[in-house]
Amino acid sequence: MNTAIKQQPSELVRVRHLVKHFPVENSADVVRAVDDVSFDIFSGETLGLVGESGCGKSTVGRCLLRLYEPTSGEVWFEDQNIADLPGREMQALRREMQIIFQDPYASLNPRLKILSIISEPLKIHGIGDKASQREKVADLLTKVGLDPDYMYRYPHEFSGGQRQRIGIARALALNPKLIICDEPVSALDVSVQAQVVNLLQDLQAEFGLTYLFISHGLAVVEHISNRVAVMYLGKIVEIAEAKELYESPQHPYTQALLSAIPVPDPKKKRERIVLQGDVPTPINPPSGCRFRTRCPIAIPECARVVPDLREVAPGHLAACIRIEGYEHAPSAER
Repeated sequence: MNTAIKQQPSELVRVRHLVKHFPVENSADVVRAVDDVSFDIFSGETLGLVGESGCGKSTVGRCLLRLYEPTSGEVWFEDQNIADLPGREMQALRREMQIIFQDPYASLNPRLKILSIISEPLKIHGIGDKASQREKVADLLTKVGLDPDYMYRYPHEFSGGQRQRIGIARALALNPKLIICDEPVSALDVSVQAQVVNLLQDLQAEFGLTYLFISHGLAVVEHISNRVAVMYLGKIVEIAEAKELYESPQHPYTQALLSAIPVPDPKKKRERIVLQGDVPTPINPPSGCRFRTRCPIAIPECARVVPDLREVAPGHLAACIRIEGYEHAPSAER
């Protein structure tokens, strides 16, 4: 009998009560892009982060790297709260945390050759001499499926898919532990999307990488993610294992999102849940549950209770007082 105990994965990132507000020009109002978000990312996993455009997904990713300074909250990377790190210590920690940007055309400097673009992180952190840096760039280009001689070309000489591979190579240059994938395939053709997603999975297996994969492509997220978090108007409304979330979504917003995924069988039809109205403004979001103005099962109590993420099944958290098994506390009202 095998009596080995399955070890729980260790936390690489721990986010607690993250808030990011942007001031509105010539006004006392703020855009509540991220409003009290908490989640964990385990070492070696891919956490998918999905939601409609403008819900705060990319802002969360950039706050994790402090490309945006959080308004409040904690972001722990291993045993350090990076929200409090001074600039020099934060720069040193950036070797462990990198990002792949959404637009492969805007994220590469058109005036630099690929050699300079990929080796720039090595130069910033003082790693190696010119010869070793050139050798590293050649190896990285090979890893992402490109010819090493491409290092002597400029970005405009490549297709979108090739440019994104170059962006991935740059993110790998410092051997990071965490990579924020900020909608890395949304600007690519569908056939190229599959190639890039498969490449990311291969690199994860080879280097033991951890991903936060941000996307509005639900089918892509299902394919690549171990767990999935769903965002709506600055808040996370559901988190679960990918298979569990796609087979048994609990939050009405998640159910509506998943109902929009096309079924690859003309004989089968998915019952579509069409949400009424527009997404409210993050400057003045609705009271209580932010989804209530579009929710098909909302009740008057939803206007005064702010639902917290609660466990509705083992490892499955949702924020909705209408879900069976969810018990809201009066203290959640405000």
